Amino acid sequence: MLSTKAGASKLLIAVVLALIALKLIVGWLTGSISVLAQAADSLLDLFAGVITLSAVRIVSRPADANHPYGHGKAEDIAGVAQSILIFVTGSLIIYSAIVRIREGSAVELAEAGIGVMLISMVVSILLSRHLLSVSRITDSVALEANARNIAADVYSASAVLAGLAAVRLTGLSIIDPIIAIGVAAYILKIAIDTIRRPISGLLDEKLPPAQQAVIQHCLTKHCHEVSGFHALRTRRAGSRCYVDLHLVIAGGISLEEAHQICSQVESEIRDALREASVTIHAEPCDRQCRQCRAICSTREISCER
Repeated sequence: MLSTKAGASKLLIAVVLALIALKLIVGWLTGSISVLAQAADSLLDLFAGVITLSAVRIVSRPADANHPYGHGKAEDIAGVAQSILIFVTGSLIIYSAIVRIREGSAVELAEAGIGVMLISMVVSILLSRHLLSVSRITDSVALEANARNIAADVYSASAVLAGLAAVRLTGLSIIDPIIAIGVAAYILKIAIDTIRRPISGLLDEKLPPAQQAVIQHCLTKHCHEVSGFHALRTRRAGSRCYVDLHLVIAGGISLEEAHQICSQVESEIRDALREASVTIHAEPCDRQCRQCRAICSTREISCER
C-alpha cells in the first residue's frame, strides 16, 4: 500500500502533519525563528503532499474524449506548483529573519529546539528515502519533487540544530535568524532545482539521451527487416513517455509483414520504456541498396548486377 503513488502521498501527509505540530509548539515555546522556519517548511511539505495526492488521482484517470493523451501532465503541473510554494516559503523566512534581527528578540529553551530538530532529521531521512524509492519505481515526477524537498529538510534541520547549539553555548540570539536566512537560501536553491524537470515536461522537451539510446537499440535489432528510421520525436507527460517515428521497411516485404514488424518494435520499446506510448509510420525503402544492411529481394537483385 505504501509503495504506490497514492500510499506514499498519504504517508507523507500523515508524517508532515505530526512534524508541523511538534515544530510549532517548540517554536512558540523557544521563540526561535529558525525552528518556526522549519515549521513553515514542513507546512510547505504538507501543501506539496496534498497537491501530489490530487495529481496522482487525476493521472490515474483513463484517457477520454477531451483528453485523448491522458492526464499525465497533471504531475508536471503539481511539480511546478510545489516549486513555487518552496520559493515563496524561502522568501518569507528571509523576511521574518531580517525582522527578527532588527527587533533583537531572544531565544529561550534552546534544548527543546535541539531535541525537535534531531527528531525531524531522523524522520525526514527515512521518509525521503521511501518517497524517492517509490518515485523511481513509478517514475513519478511529483513524488520525486516531494522526496527532494523532504531531503532538503534534513540539511536545513541540521543547520538549525547547529545554530541552536551555538546559541545555547554563547548566548548570542542573533545566530538564530542568521541560520534561518541560510536555511531559506538553501530552500530557494531546492525550488530552482525542483522546477526543471516538470517544466521540461510541460514544454514537451525530448527524452534524456539514455532513453533515446534505448529506442535506437530496439530499432537496430531489426536491421535485417528495417532499412532505417527518421522523424523520431519523443516527449514526456508525467511518468508517461510518448514516442513517434517513421520506420523505413525493406523492399519485398508485404503489408502484413510490415505491420507485424512495426507491432514488434512498438512492443519492445514499450517494454524498455515503462508506460511508453509508441506510434510508428511505416514507409517503403528508397532503393539505396548500397547504404542498406537489410536483407530483401531488391537488395539481392541489385548486388547481382
